[in-house]
Formats: sequence, C-alpha cells, structure tokens
Amino acid sequence: MKSKIVVLCVVSMLLYGGVIVAGVEKKGPEQITLDGGQRGVVGFPHRQHQTTLGDCNICHNIFPQKLGVIKDLKNQGRLAKKRVMDHCRGCHRNRVKQGQKAGPTSCRKCHSK
Repeated sequence: MKSKIVVLCVVSMLLYGGVIVAGVEKKGPEQITLDGGQRGVVGFPHRQHQTTLGDCNICHNIFPQKLGVIKDLKNQGRLAKKRVMDHCRGCHRNRVKQGQKAGPTSCRKCHSK
C-alpha cells in the first residue's frame, strides 16, 4: 500500500512538472535580439510584451512563434522588410494616443549600432 502511494506521488509530481515545463517553454525567450538592418540591432523585451499585452497573436498574427522566423521570412521575400517595425511602431503610437505606457516610437530608441 505504501509503495502504491509513493509511486502515485512520484507520477503526479512528474506530470505536474511536465505541465510547468511545457508552459515555460511555450513562452519563448525573455529577450530577443532582432536584425534591424543598417540602423543596427533591436533589443526586443519579449517577456515584457507578453506580460503587458497578454495576447501573443497581437504580434504573432504576422509571423509564427519560432525563433529566427522574422529573418527567414524576410530572406524568402514572404515578409516585407519593415513590416515588423511598422507593426511595433504603430502599436506604440496607438498606446501613446490612448494615454497608456508605451514603447519607443523613434529609430534610435530601438536600433543600436
């Protein structure tokens, strides 16, 4: 009887741990460095956007949830060069208009050489 309880506890912990790990993995990296073209790289606070927006599809409606996919899609000609930048800047500007805390809207605030 004791061994059954121990086995049940171990199995429960493994299943629960697997659920936690799966949830963490799905969130992606905390910080992402994006290729910003001639103006330099863009440091993207991914986790901050997840927390603030709460809906992955706000950004991931234009590209899939896969690390490196933006550069790949641009290289394949399937994503316009400034599409992501325009999307980000547009969202930031809308938040400013609504009186909400927003990210940068000028080039130098995002791009760094």
